[in-house]
Amino acid sequence: MEARRPQIWLVRHGETEWSRTERHTGRTDIPLSAAGERDAAGFAPRLAGRRFALVLASPLARAWDTCWLAGFGEVAERCDDLVEWDYGAFEGRTSAEIRAERPGWTIWTGEVPGGETAEDVGRRATRVIDRAAAAGGDVLLCAHGHLLRVLGAVWAGLPPRDGRALALATASLGVLGYEHETRVLLAWNVTVPLGP
Repeated sequence: MEARRPQIWLVRHGETEWSRTERHTGRTDIPLSAAGERDAAGFAPRLAGRRFALVLASPLARAWDTCWLAGFGEVAERCDDLVEWDYGAFEGRTSAEIRAERPGWTIWTGEVPGGETAEDVGRRATRVIDRAAAAGGDVLLCAHGHLLRVLGAVWAGLPPRDGRALALATASLGVLGYEHETRVLLAWNVTVPLGP
């Protein structure tokens, strides 16, 4: 029987006011809402007893606080490569507002003035994957929706833009692993139960 290979567990932060209103939240350091804090605390029982060789979190408050509420803040390392997509001039705007000026625009296919491309985000995701692979065991990553969607695509050998097919709700979990030697998504967009 083949030994189990290490897995990468992904945690998307809980709700913020901007995520609730569908505003692009890249580098702006928006805190968790009260509902986001409750949801983030819901990770603690779900992940209780799991041992991780490495825990990395985006330094932005919404992801960092989610990591703490999930019970891993004391062992987590801040990782700048896990910061959300830089939305440049579109920071804080909704897709509908952007499409009023640029019909048909999406973050996956459109230009982002002053921000990053999917390929830029993919390079950061690749560095995180390489670091996780060298950890010698399971890894926990606490980060952001678009960044984690790109990371999932890159893990599976797909172009970064194919992250568009990997919806990831706030306060949700994904697990990256292997089927034999092939990198696969073992679980995706699993929402945690709400806290008490």
